[in-house]
Amino acid sequence: MNISSNVTSLSQTQNVVGVKTLYTEKLTKDEAKELRAQITENANAFAFKSMSVQGGLQGSQEKDSQAYDEFQSFLKDVGYAGKPIAELSQDEAKALVSEDGIFGVKQTSERIANFVIQGAGGDEDRLRAGREGMLKGFKDAEETWGGKLPDISQKTMKAAIEMVDKAMYDLGFSILDQEA
Repeated sequence: MNISSNVTSLSQTQNVVGVKTLYTEKLTKDEAKELRAQITENANAFAFKSMSVQGGLQGSQEKDSQAYDEFQSFLKDVGYAGKPIAELSQDEAKALVSEDGIFGVKQTSERIANFVIQGAGGDEDRLRAGREGMLKGFKDAEETWGGKLPDISQKTMKAAIEMVDKAMYDLGFSILDQEA
């Protein structure tokens, strides 16, 4: 069983045949462990890419061919159809990360949180794995950035974590890690 961090599949998750949020068959411990690892990894990648977009619009970014192509693919996946980021004027870039912009705190945190919440399908362990992946993605983005990320990324991650925590609470799950 493989899951993907490809954002375009999110809008289709409710119409996918064969994907069930309530399993009729039990997973083995190994399958559950593998699924949890995939969810963590995919949430990590999604959060990392999202923070990279915000950071890239806030400052300069090195461009190598493969990373640039992956970045452009990610932009398309999240619904950005504007001109290439490298060709934006300073005002155009500011508009994208503004309060109402596609890469502003509100829309970016919603995309990250919804990725985790929808991917978890109401399963507590998957929600925890997704939350863990978000935090790891944020940490990885900070390491790549070379220190603390811009304020917009800090606010975005905080908002996304709050949304996932609220979803867990609304489903009756403790937001505290039971293993701690």
